[in-house]
Amino acid sequence: MTEAVIAQKFPYLLELEPGQYWWCACGRSAKQPFCDGSHKGTDFTPVAFSLTEKTEVALCGCKRALTPPYCDGQHKKI
Repeated sequence: MTEAVIAQKFPYLLELEPGQYWWCACGRSAKQPFCDGSHKGTDFTPVAFSLTEKTEVALCGCKRALTPPYCDGQHKKI
């Protein structure tokens, strides 16, 4: 399996409305940190997550998190 493209070496800090989201796992999306279908033809699958209320999140930008879609500090090892 190939490694994901590093979109950025720090998390995406966002305030998101309630709803369903798809986090880009491949790093190729032009709509980071969300999926735009650029993973097609790769081994990657976007990660679905949902929020029930307006929430501040730190989504992984390096695509190396062990807890996707949330940042867990793996970018500090790159």
